[in-house]
Amino acid sequence: MKKIIVLVVCAPLFLDGPYVFGETPKIAPQEQTEISLKDAILIAFKNNKDLQREEKGMQVAKANILDARSRFLPHVDLDYSYTHNDKVLAENIFSGYSNDNQAGLSLNQSIYKGGANIANFRQAMLGLKVEEETIRAKKLDIEFEAKRLYYGLLYAYETERIARELVTQAEAHYLDVESKYRHGTSSRFDLLQSKVQVSLLKPQLVKARNDIESIKAELNNLLGRKVDIPIQAKEKLEYTPIEIKEKEFLSTAYLNKPELILKTLGVDLNRWSVEMAKAGYRPDINLQAEYGYRSNDLGSIVKDKQRNWNIGLGVTMPIFEGFSTKAKVDASRAQYAQAVLDRENLSDQIAVDIRNACLNLKQAETIIISQKDNVEEAREALRISEVSYDNGVAVNLDVLDAQVSLAQIQNNLAGGIYDYLMAMASLDRTMAQSYIREEIHEK
Repeated sequence: MKKIIVLVVCAPLFLDGPYVFGETPKIAPQEQTEISLKDAILIAFKNNKDLQREEKGMQVAKANILDARSRFLPHVDLDYSYTHNDKVLAENIFSGYSNDNQAGLSLNQSIYKGGANIANFRQAMLGLKVEEETIRAKKLDIEFEAKRLYYGLLYAYETERIARELVTQAEAHYLDVESKYRHGTSSRFDLLQSKVQVSLLKPQLVKARNDIESIKAELNNLLGRKVDIPIQAKEKLEYTPIEIKEKEFLSTAYLNKPELILKTLGVDLNRWSVEMAKAGYRPDINLQAEYGYRSNDLGSIVKDKQRNWNIGLGVTMPIFEGFSTKAKVDASRAQYAQAVLDRENLSDQIAVDIRNACLNLKQAETIIISQKDNVEEAREALRISEVSYDNGVAVNLDVLDAQVSLAQIQNNLAGGIYDYLMAMASLDRTMAQSYIREEIHEK
């Protein structure tokens, strides 16, 4: 039987300041692509196709504003027409030209459209704000997903470290039991029990390593890169506790959350839709003017005697349109009421989300506090069980239990920190607080 030499390295788990886990596994230097959380977020912003699509929507919104503004300005056209008439009466009464050439300028100015032009302009302006808030919401979603995967990668590294340490401890203990068995100081049952323990723990290590690779692939996908590109997190699994102020968090969310702002903009858009529909009850007033020349000979058309102009004012007052306007107004009012209810529903949901985030923060911190003080105690318990077993005071199962207990406490602690970080990420998303503040508010 080949001898296996196992070196067990136990890194300190607690440093000054915030709680910090050990270093993440290293990869070959030529393959390292280290990124921070900020790097991940900025790369995702740059490469996300949905965000690029929304930014194109900004151009559409600005074009819609220009189009809405143009309806308040006069429309000027350069006109020319040629008509050949077969017969023209000519008994001292002018009735036209046989070759009728007409050229000139025409102007059409809308004076009043029943308020429809104003409503359309207001909606266009609101449409630009809608696009701005939609982009901000999309950036916040991307940032939350980047945090989820980045923190998940840090958690996966720690889970793999704990599983690797546990397997190393189990293998070292198995070799020790095997040596004792050969010298007759340990039973065959202890030998088999220790060997089975190693077999049971190795699949957990394999799974932990697969989880790392899976999260790396997801993170690369979010960053718009090939899934097999090497990627390494610069940071460590750590947390800094915050003071929980639920009322302040809720106030911030009500002021900043883009989805709520979008619902408010939706209410305003529907209010102007009502005004636009009401325009069907009101008069339509237009100013028209023409200035031009008319002649039988195109070459001599620009002469004073060929010149003519006219100006006029047109007023159209709807009398009966088959209740079409009433139907549009009723529909717009109903949509306005729906928009108000949607905003109220989201406002209520935000309060629930803030409460859940605060509860999750408290729960995660409770787990962290309850577990972190026991890590060194569990490590000491493992040491004592190993010494006791060597001295024949403890049984083999005591050592195995102590190993598993240490790993369980470390896993609980790592899970608590991950849960705290995700609760913070959820709270930030609800309050629209960005890790990249200067980037998220860029217009």
